[in-house]
Amino acid sequence: MDWLRRWLVALCVPLALCAGAGAAARRLGSRSAERSTCNALQGYEAKLSENTHSYSFNDLGGSVSLAWVGDGTGVILALTTFQMPVFLVKFGQSRLYRSENYGKSFQDVTDLINNTFIETEFGIAIGPENSGKVILTGDVSGTSAARIFLSGDFGRSFSHVALPFMPQMQILYNPQDSNTLMVLSVKHMLWLSLDFGTSWRFVHSSVCLTKWGTENTIFFTTTTVNGSCSDRGTLLLKKTSDYGKTFQSIREKIYSFGIGGRFLFASVMTGTGNMRSIHVSVDQGEVWNIAQLPHVGHDQFYSILAANDDMVFMHVDEPGDTGYGTIFVSDDRGTVYSKSLERHLYTTPGGETDFTNVTSLRGVFITSVMAEDGSVQSVVSFDQGGEWEPLQKPENSRCDSTAADKEKCSLHIHASYSTSLKLNVPMLPLTEPNAVGLILAHGSVGDAMSMSTPDVYVSDDGGYSWQLALEGPHHYAILDSGGLLVAVEHNALPVSTIKFSTDEGQCWRLYNFTDEPIFFTGLASEPGARSMNVSLWGYRETYFSQYWVSVTIDFRELLTRDCQEGDYVEWLAHSDDISDPTDGCMLGYKEKFLRLRKDSVCWNGRDYAINKQPSPCPCTLDDYLCDFGYYREENSSKCLEEPDLKGRVLEFCLHGKKEQLVTTGYRKIPGDKCVNGEQPQRKEVDLSAKCVSDLLGPELLKDGQPSSSAPVIASVIVILLISAVVAVLFVKKYVCGGRFLVHRYSVLQHNAEANGIDGVDEPLDTGVGASAKIEFHDDSDEDLLE
Repeated sequence: MDWLRRWLVALCVPLALCAGAGAAARRLGSRSAERSTCNALQGYEAKLSENTHSYSFNDLGGSVSLAWVGDGTGVILALTTFQMPVFLVKFGQSRLYRSENYGKSFQDVTDLINNTFIETEFGIAIGPENSGKVILTGDVSGTSAARIFLSGDFGRSFSHVALPFMPQMQILYNPQDSNTLMVLSVKHMLWLSLDFGTSWRFVHSSVCLTKWGTENTIFFTTTTVNGSCSDRGTLLLKKTSDYGKTFQSIREKIYSFGIGGRFLFASVMTGTGNMRSIHVSVDQGEVWNIAQLPHVGHDQFYSILAANDDMVFMHVDEPGDTGYGTIFVSDDRGTVYSKSLERHLYTTPGGETDFTNVTSLRGVFITSVMAEDGSVQSVVSFDQGGEWEPLQKPENSRCDSTAADKEKCSLHIHASYSTSLKLNVPMLPLTEPNAVGLILAHGSVGDAMSMSTPDVYVSDDGGYSWQLALEGPHHYAILDSGGLLVAVEHNALPVSTIKFSTDEGQCWRLYNFTDEPIFFTGLASEPGARSMNVSLWGYRETYFSQYWVSVTIDFRELLTRDCQEGDYVEWLAHSDDISDPTDGCMLGYKEKFLRLRKDSVCWNGRDYAINKQPSPCPCTLDDYLCDFGYYREENSSKCLEEPDLKGRVLEFCLHGKKEQLVTTGYRKIPGDKCVNGEQPQRKEVDLSAKCVSDLLGPELLKDGQPSSSAPVIASVIVILLISAVVAVLFVKKYVCGGRFLVHRYSVLQHNAEANGIDGVDEPLDTGVGASAKIEFHDDSDEDLLE
């Protein structure tokens, strides 16, 4: 009878899903009175059937790559690729298809690229914003060069250019100017184009890694004399701000480098064995400071988990092959770091971490920790990494066999670590900035993450409460700014059914989209979650071949009514009680939203904009981090002075100047907007003395500029040697000894510490005080921010 129970659940008979709907609404306050939505949308099958479109790709392509061109244009490029070895030579064939109606129909436009084989791994590069630019990189057999195809009209037409080199990576657009391109060749040569790929100019040789900075600046690492890119720790970091006319060497002994927000990072060899440290610059590499983090050895790594214009999340690996490390969060200079989370799961350099930014609600992050017994558990922070706690158990779920107490357990989210173990997890957690509070994720309920088949869970309040939405693994997508969810069951058998929900996952309906089931491979919908079209991709088999099939469903005619003012309800984020004047303060201000009611079966529309009403909160100690030399005790907002530093003058070197810190123990969280209230005294006194913040870095010299005289060099070396001895003793005591000089974190107050990145989960152009969009970098410092 298990099949009957699953069928009833899918149809939303009040068994499990609808019975648990009230649990998710509990934290949403003003939305808790909404009536059941399970009986809405009667007779939807006929409407959807009229708006279901199928297209078959009758070629030999063994793989298919999709690219959306522009926002709201409906243009999709589909590249099918077939490859096979013939007498030690790879034979390949590509076909290019183009759609102007969100995938409802395609046109074969292979002739526009002269039937050229397009690189599968990095062959399609779409221009930023709505530029309409497309670059296809083709492989010219039997030559050491390549051919690119250029389009400036959303792929309607292409021109071709023969490259004087063979690319080893995807061509990179300048984010500020889509006509300017750069790329590395397989011979480690940096090439630049200022006219959208029509002509190319050689810029620099022996280049290992390159990235665009701001204001047309290019950063890259290069080898030293007779060196190679595999000589980690010997590379030189350079930049050019005039497209290669002049170069500036800004750091040496580089292991790796990266960019996040306004921060430029470099992993630098310290000169003491195989140890490395992180150096940070906020002015494009002109001035550097050493991040106050533990140094790492050859068997450890750094990883920048997230960074924007205000702060940084940094993972520092533990010594040995432990599989975990510590998360630190920075100040607004990216220099002073505080401990945020210990035993953070991160498997070996280049491995996997579950660190997830919940972009649908400000300040929320979910990740995994490794418990003392080796099990993996999920934790969530609602205050930007200040406090971490287990996820609440969904009330419509039962604790599994991992739970010691069957009445008390928590939800554990399956993310990158689970996929690396080849568990049956077809999709990572999904959130969208314009679908406020909404999260879809695979998970299990117990004392630790289960290795058994996961289910799909939904949160509609940013991770505070959860409900079981779908049993078993699924592919899922968010449409219409959260007003519509779609899902397809993941299994090895052909499928013919899609599930959809108009009430944020409380009730799901079934639609049979085809009479001929397909072997399903994935869902495709336009990025940004504003579309009403979703495409199901898969293939069908005949006796002699397989061929790709795309089935596109347009839900627009299903939701025939435009949403009106009465369809929305006021909701206060991070709050249990919207009427409580002290509730909901996060990073110094509250945010009220107008959100779609669950029982409003209507269309948000492409022009839907999040309606936010921010209001500042008075400052409390929870709006401050503990300052340099201070720490918080568990469950306390008060910052106490480090015992080893009592009575000492706090001096530090910043931007080449020695400064004395006069503090009562607090500094404001980066991006905090609280007003009035408590204002702890803090100031930095310039001691009018120069200092060296980087004991090993080079002077900032233009290439070819003469160096200082020998006596000056000798004097500097003596000073540096003395400073190095003092620094080693200092580091040995306060860092290697396990006493972090800057902060000692334990558990913080709930609304206190860490919602420090203002606008971190919002687009660049929205929100109050919205800053640069956060970037994620799951690699270790093998490629620090790639």
